[in-house]
Amino acid sequence: MEFRRINALPPYVFTIIDSLKVQARRAGEDVIDLGFGNPDIPSPDVAVDKLAEAARNPRNHRYSASRGIPKLRAAASALYQRRFGVELDPETEVINVIGAKEGLSHLMWVLLGGNDTALVPTPSYPIHLYAPLFAGADVRQVPLTGTEDDFFGELTDAWENAWPHPRVIVLSFPHNPTTTCVELPWLERMVAFARERGVILVHDFAYSDTAFDGYQPPSILQVPGAKEVAVELYTLTKSFSMAGWRVGFLVGNAEIVAALAKLKSYLDYGTFQPIQIAAIVAMNEASDYPKAVNEIYWSRRDALCDGLDRIGWQVERPKATMFVWAPIPEPYREMGSLEFASFLVKEAKVAAAPGIGFGREGDGFVRFALIENEMRIAQAVRHLRKALTKL
Repeated sequence: MEFRRINALPPYVFTIIDSLKVQARRAGEDVIDLGFGNPDIPSPDVAVDKLAEAARNPRNHRYSASRGIPKLRAAASALYQRRFGVELDPETEVINVIGAKEGLSHLMWVLLGGNDTALVPTPSYPIHLYAPLFAGADVRQVPLTGTEDDFFGELTDAWENAWPHPRVIVLSFPHNPTTTCVELPWLERMVAFARERGVILVHDFAYSDTAFDGYQPPSILQVPGAKEVAVELYTLTKSFSMAGWRVGFLVGNAEIVAALAKLKSYLDYGTFQPIQIAAIVAMNEASDYPKAVNEIYWSRRDALCDGLDRIGWQVERPKATMFVWAPIPEPYREMGSLEFASFLVKEAKVAAAPGIGFGREGDGFVRFALIENEMRIAQAVRHLRKALTKL
């Protein structure tokens, strides 16, 4: 059979590592999985309790609203006011999305068509690269290397040198997988650039609350005038450790929010209403939970980075995200990231994500996810020390 849109997709390289992990576990091996960024920290108790209560009410079993129920959008607006000092109109500037991947993918449908282009950093979270392609648009990958100034220059040069000029720039800071962070002045420069040239900025803010060493990730909507050109994706996935709940929001420019709402009215009836009700409770009554979650990731970051340093694997200590972006050690660099990640599963019984899965600029790296406790991380470091005999 012939299919549309998926034929041009490359093999999802992460499945190769996952298959090796499954094979090893079936053979009785204890593989420590630091590959898939799937949070293991439990969701807030108050949200779980509210979910159970709301699910028992048959009125909540009916169709909901694709935009999200009013109190959910009001809770998201209140969160943005508390956390970032940003005022949002819950009626016009907030819409519920079923996780950031769904929100971003459908957003591209209303922003891009067959004659349009998007600029996307590389390496990058895969859906950032492929969502514009699913919309039929062209994607220009911009290397996310060097300093903040270097990347700004790369982005602006890519826009100026493309014809027709790209309509959308996809951003995400703190960044997955590279853990790159920016300060508010950098976002101010991007907003000024976008306003001057009529570009739409889409900022995936997945790691808004996952930051260390005093760093505070800025929202792009903190920039005066950002709502003229920008929207932001915020989710409860990492901040509240509610990954499987699939609760997120697109916030910002009212015209763009309305366009997505119109499309989604044809596509879905929203998140299961008890989940929406529980998410309201999480944001309103467990507003400090992201700090507790962040402390856990901070300790795990230190455990992994300290351990890798002891065995001679030098990595940059990330200021944010739940990942460590590790350059392949020099004696193993010629293997490339897929072969090296496969080697780690087979010889060290440790799973990591190969950097090539995030774009062409990622092939010299592997990504470790901080999804195991500190004892398991220490065990992983011991296994790595034994396997990486060339260090």
